[in-house]
Amino acid sequence: GRLPGLRVKYVFLVWLGVLAGSWLAYVHYSSYAELCRGHVCRVVICDQYHKGIISGSLCQDLCSLQQVEWRTCLSSVPGQQVYSGLWQGREVTIKCGLEESLSLKAGADVAPRRELVLFDKPTRGTSIKEFREMTLSFLKANLGDLPSLPALVGQVLLMADFNKDSRVSLAEAKSVWALLQRNEFLLLLSLQGKGHASPLLGHCGDLYVTEGVPRSSGPAAALPALLRPLLPPALHGALQQWLGPAWPWRAKIAIGLLEFVEELFHGAYGTFYMCETTLANVGYTAKYDFRMADLQQVAPEAAVRRFLRGRHCERSADCTYGRDCRAPCDTLLRQCKGDLVQPNLAKVCELLRHYLLPGAPAGLRAELGRQLRTCATLSGLASQVEAHHSLVLSHLKTLLWKEISNTKYT
Repeated sequence: GRLPGLRVKYVFLVWLGVLAGSWLAYVHYSSYAELCRGHVCRVVICDQYHKGIISGSLCQDLCSLQQVEWRTCLSSVPGQQVYSGLWQGREVTIKCGLEESLSLKAGADVAPRRELVLFDKPTRGTSIKEFREMTLSFLKANLGDLPSLPALVGQVLLMADFNKDSRVSLAEAKSVWALLQRNEFLLLLSLQGKGHASPLLGHCGDLYVTEGVPRSSGPAAALPALLRPLLPPALHGALQQWLGPAWPWRAKIAIGLLEFVEELFHGAYGTFYMCETTLANVGYTAKYDFRMADLQQVAPEAAVRRFLRGRHCERSADCTYGRDCRAPCDTLLRQCKGDLVQPNLAKVCELLRHYLLPGAPAGLRAELGRQLRTCATLSGLASQVEAHHSLVLSHLKTLLWKEISNTKYT
């Protein structure tokens, strides 16, 4: 007598499973279609290349010889297209900015509008001297008036002259100027040779490629893609400990992250602020050397100050650049101040508390926890903590290095 009832229950559960699966597949497809529009990037870039408007070391292989292979879509926002790929026999990351105005609905009007927006400078008749001054002025506005900027301008001009003919054509100048408008490209150029940002390999217009695809340290990175949306966030951290790198490897990655924070603090091209401090941006190579996975939310001090200074506010939350670069609000004047409240190191140490303490060696856990807590509570204006900042950072690096030195993990 129970069989018909059981059959109904099973049929209902199967129907519910099919419905849930179909809904997940639809959501996944919709998200993928919106986020992954690399084909639009290729069409637009190659259209501009064939018209002679842009150029670059990647253009011929990308647009004429079809020797750039686009693989997995890694985009997190529609406006920044990111793909893993293969070029000249090496693994690369392909990055292409896609403005919101260049939606799939734009149709035939896509290329002309992009040409006007991105590739309108410099104009015809600009001399190399004028372009040098134009680039220097742009870098001063974005990085500050630093004595090291002429050397960076030299790097820009060398990159523009990719064919090494000792001249910069209009197409080359338009391409490198468009690249400079990309925040991450400007930072990659500033941090080249430091070892914690992926090396630039080539470009075409404002599309560029960097070396490899850093593995993410985020909790979701260790999970199969199909399982990530199905599991609650509370389980992600535990699974990261089981499936992620062993603790000594995590310590090595953490040391690299701390060195990166040092590079951002009064480096050759000024100070930079990390304005989205999450594990998703902490990447590493096959040898567990730290690589910053995403520089989109690392901003020059000059740009952050320009954004915040004089901005209307009612409370401190109104004085936020990016996700977590926050300045005080002057409640009397109702204007944001230019200095940030929390330095890079404090935000990174809060991140490392969740990344390093689980699974840490028993003899190290108490001291490591104490130092990370001290570090995470660093406060005061970011520009006023230099001495304490350096001391705390040095102690942390020494503590971690002593634990893994003279082992296979170094």
